[in-house]
Amino acid sequence: MQKFGERTLFAMVAFNILLQVLDGVATYMGVQVGYHEGNPLIAAGIAHLGAVPALVMFKAEACVCLLGIWHMRRSRLALARAQFPLYFAS
Repeated sequence: MQKFGERTLFAMVAFNILLQVLDGVATYMGVQVGYHEGNPLIAAGIAHLGAVPALVMFKAEACVCLLGIWHMRRSRLALARAQFPLYFAS
């Protein structure tokens, strides 16, 4: 069961990183054709830094947070890890 949990968590982290990249590309393309960013933090970053630097900065931050979750997967402080056995105890 432990192997399944590790693989599942890795797949979720990898998929979320892929989604971050795709979201950044889609946002860039949308901004280029005239759409406005709905997230006020990213919109402010785009206004101050430009589309590419702001999107790279925010998406890289999200990916670093995801990698931090992956790194803490064995830590007792990680809530998801501490609660995981409770869901599959039966």
